[in-house]
This record gives sequence, C-alpha cells and structure tokens, in this order.
Amino acid sequence: MKALEAIKAVSIFQESVLDWHKKEAPHPNPYPEGSLESTLYQKNHIDTIQWHIEDEIRRPDIALEDVVALKRKIDKLNQDRTDMVEKLDDFAIEMFREITPKPDAKLNSESPAWLLDRMSILELKIYHMEEQVSRKDSSATKEHIAKCQAKLDILLDQREDLKKCLDELFSDYSQGIKRVKVYRQMKMYNDQNLNPSLYKNQK
Repeated sequence: MKALEAIKAVSIFQESVLDWHKKEAPHPNPYPEGSLESTLYQKNHIDTIQWHIEDEIRRPDIALEDVVALKRKIDKLNQDRTDMVEKLDDFAIEMFREITPKPDAKLNSESPAWLLDRMSILELKIYHMEEQVSRKDSSATKEHIAKCQAKLDILLDQREDLKKCLDELFSDYSQGIKRVKVYRQMKMYNDQNLNPSLYKNQK
C-alpha cells in the first residue's frame, strides 16, 4: 500500500467539510467503501457533525433535556471518532508492514492517525475562521475581522507545518528511521463493563 501524502489527506478533509456545509447535513461518502480515502472522509465528517453539536450545546437558551440529548450525541461521536482513528492506524500499519526498522529506530509520540485527527480538526478551524473573516453583518466590527484574520494566518501556517510533519513521519517509517507502534485508546466511559456508573446499575 502506497504511503499517504499529506496534501491528499488535507484535500479529502476539505472536501468533506465543504460537502457537509452545502446542506448542513451528512453527505454521501464519494469514495469506495473500506478504502483509505473513504475512511479519511468519514473521519472528518464525524468531526464536522460534532463541531456543530458542540456549538449548539453552548446556546444559553437551550432546554436542559436538550443538553442531555446533545451530550449523549457527543459521547457517541467521540467513540466513533476514536474508532475511525484506529482504522486509520490500521492503514498505517499495513503501509509499512514490509519495512524492517533499523536497530536504533525511534518511536513517535503520536501515531499517524492522531496526527491526521489534528489535521482534520484544523481544517474545520480554518473553514470557520474564514467565515468570520468574511462576515458582512453589522456585529462583525473591523477589530473582530482583524483579530480573526490574525488567527487565520496562524491556522494556515499550522496547516503547512502539520502537512510537513506527516510527510516526514511517513518518510522516516519508509526508511526504517522510525518504527510504527500503535496504542489503542482503551476508552472506558462508553463500555458497560468498564464504567462503574454503568455496570453497578446493571441487573
């Protein structure tokens, strides 16, 4: 399996963000089921949905029962997000399965998929900061626009840095300079056998 290029991952994340915002609703995944591209697209779609639920739950006029319902949705999306990250790490393991790490090969503090997770969320930050910079309503002051433009500049710089980090990480893996080692997240709060608040109430 060919190593993923960062520019391709960013392009898929951007496509997902734009697709969701066309109708502010989930969009059919345009990539073959089970492919790396499909997984990247679905990963960002989950992030995009959660982004907007996180916005909604912060409304001061929202009813308490709605807060609870939205919090449960967020918990489910967090689990889905973790599941997608682990699928992406499976792809990374497969990409470099035939590479023998050098004896002094180093580890990376985060797996490729968690770096991709940061890149996915960064594309949402960029999209919504660009929205703020483009606002024309009367409440968007010149000061607000200027502050948002300064933040956008930093986010765009971060995009380039993270792209470089991913490409360098994959290059190190392919040369055996670093070795692929993946840890699973071991999420406990949604597991009926691991969360005491859940299993203590089982009958």
